[in-house]
Amino acid sequence: MNADLVPRGPFRYGDRVQLTGPKGRLHTVTLREGGELHTHHGVLRHDALVGQPDGSVVTNSGGSEYLALRPLLRDFVMSMPRGAAIVYPKDAAQILAAADVFPGATVVEAGVGSGALSLWLLRAIGPSGRLVSFERRGEFAEVAEANVHTFLGHAPDTWRVVVGDLAERLPVEAPPASVDRVVLDMLAPWECIDVVADALVPGGVVLCYVATATQLSRVAEYLRGTGLFTEAEATETMVRGWHVEGLAVRPDHRMVAHTGFLLTARRLAPGAIPPDVRRRALKKPSYGDEDIELWTPGAVGDRQITDKNLRKRVREARRAAEGAQAAARAGSGPGDDVD
Repeated sequence: MNADLVPRGPFRYGDRVQLTGPKGRLHTVTLREGGELHTHHGVLRHDALVGQPDGSVVTNSGGSEYLALRPLLRDFVMSMPRGAAIVYPKDAAQILAAADVFPGATVVEAGVGSGALSLWLLRAIGPSGRLVSFERRGEFAEVAEANVHTFLGHAPDTWRVVVGDLAERLPVEAPPASVDRVVLDMLAPWECIDVVADALVPGGVVLCYVATATQLSRVAEYLRGTGLFTEAEATETMVRGWHVEGLAVRPDHRMVAHTGFLLTARRLAPGAIPPDVRRRALKKPSYGDEDIELWTPGAVGDRQITDKNLRKRVREARRAAEGAQAAARAGSGPGDDVD
């Protein structure tokens, strides 16, 4: 991240600010000279925010008060334009932990979706790491790039987006045993396991993020069948909030439950055969040909976004990125006010 965009200190032109107004209504603005937030409660000038510390309360022309905070990354990814479904913050946090993404790591991600996970990975690898994100659809890649540029205010040198199929392009983009971590967020990750095994360093981690139990079963069996990985571990994460006010302490009535499964395995050294693999080789497989049919991508299902809706998301993401980059370069520039 540029030094001018480090998320701390007094507000400056070019900063994105999240304003919480009457009745908890949220507005996100990019501060610019002469900019104004217009609501039916009055007008709030951007100039009134510049120089104020993060967490300040400011008053608009109508006397309404607004709490001003820089949006956290989790706030941004939940409201940014989407081409494909995003990886939710609760899963992104677990992905970073389960895959053990570290500063300086070389990470491969596929597919890039709307760029939510890319932002978390870029933060984790730091300025000395490298992230290569693969995406089959150019429109999704464009939305993801625009979202990352919007949040960071620039195009990071540590990130590159490759439009194409991972199974075809990874051998070209990454020499054998050169990648530390691979994160697969796709419909049929088992189709790419062979090239992933070639790219990973011994001890490297592959993590598959899948939505359904049939996908989970298929990729686990494929990993097991290669003999190139440790036994896979599968988890899911559920988050339940709590209401805490005085002695009224109780769980919320709603929770963020299943969004996806995480499956992780580590690359074995060439020729290594773990002891448990020898024992398992003597057992009869627990699935048959009829089960394999249920594992096909068509049977699993794939939700599609319409071309018209996707073009709209691309335009929204591009406008936001252009505004953030212009503000970062010039200290002032176009900033969209977003309810």
